[in-house]
Amino acid sequence: MKTRTSLLAAAVLVAGLAVGPSVLPAAASAPAASTAAPSPGPALEAAIAGLPSADATAALVRVSGKEGAWRGSSGVHDLRTGRPADPAARFRAGSVTKVFTAAVALQLAQEGRLDLDRSARSYLPELIPASYGGVTVRQLLDHTHGIPAPDFPATTVEEAYTNRFQVHDPEDMVRSATSKKPEFAPGERQHYLNIGYTVTGLLIERVTHDSYERQVARRVLGPLGLRDTYFPGTNPRITGPHNHGYQTMRLDDGTTGLRDVSVWGSTDGWAAGDIISTTADLERFTNALFKGRVVRGPLLEEMFTLPEVTDFGTGKPAAYSVGLSMKVLGGREVWGKTGGRWGYNAAIASTRDGSRTLVYSVNSTDAKGQGMNRTAESIMVAAYGRP
Repeated sequence: MKTRTSLLAAAVLVAGLAVGPSVLPAAASAPAASTAAPSPGPALEAAIAGLPSADATAALVRVSGKEGAWRGSSGVHDLRTGRPADPAARFRAGSVTKVFTAAVALQLAQEGRLDLDRSARSYLPELIPASYGGVTVRQLLDHTHGIPAPDFPATTVEEAYTNRFQVHDPEDMVRSATSKKPEFAPGERQHYLNIGYTVTGLLIERVTHDSYERQVARRVLGPLGLRDTYFPGTNPRITGPHNHGYQTMRLDDGTTGLRDVSVWGSTDGWAAGDIISTTADLERFTNALFKGRVVRGPLLEEMFTLPEVTDFGTGKPAAYSVGLSMKVLGGREVWGKTGGRWGYNAAIASTRDGSRTLVYSVNSTDAKGQGMNRTAESIMVAAYGRP
């Protein structure tokens, strides 16, 4: 369940490297790939060639579906040794976690244990204040709830790094968020934030009388055989084989360079963003999800239905459904979810009919930045086409 214990500080390696290809090791700069009738193969090879680079140190990619399969990896396991990236490595998948959380919530709705149209406060009256009494479960899941983000003790990557081992309690995060005024009336706008999924994780625990992590394991990980996918809890390390993540930031000597951020607590993400997985596991999960083997029947359509509201910040149409998001790429709708933790970016994506699915992990040096990582964007465009 949620962990509330303190962590002992763990040492993290520092790579005092200036940003730029000229100072990165040349080993494993060419992608190693195997193909099986892949139409996007050459474009994908080009997308991940030349790693490590200034914006990424490694990339792992898998494409599957009726239109062909392709697998590729590029870059290095770590900058110190320069050995090739492990294509079977585990990585932090960030907000891809939300798809697992949404799937469990929809399963519980199918069982009649969770009502999407019922208020979150009716399930958690001691935690959700009356000022948020109108927020429904569905609004938590499609980011139309209007609850602002909680306060965190960091506004820069350097401050976040200093606080990387701090343990965040989900209930405390909800209290911090709901102590503020709503951003908008429930159902009026859409604002993508983690807090709705933090509340959803607590709802899952309330109605099942079990931990969020065990429910995901019992309902999704176990049935699908996702043996390399797990929740880290308060452990800041990635267990098992993994490629190191690096982040551009200000170093101790005042210069800007790359720091090894592979060891970093993720309790701030919890049900919204702390899962660790592999491209093989996420590919299996994506295929099963889109085939209706995870969420069955009419409730699956919740994941492919965008709310008819506009984005809180831009005024553009809503782009997030329950668990997923949608973009038009290459002239067709592509549904999926991206995720980012410091040093890592990941994504799952598929056309609605499953004709082409994509899973990638990019060890990005600008994770959680304002724009999309260049290598990750190149992979998405190579797989599906331009917006």
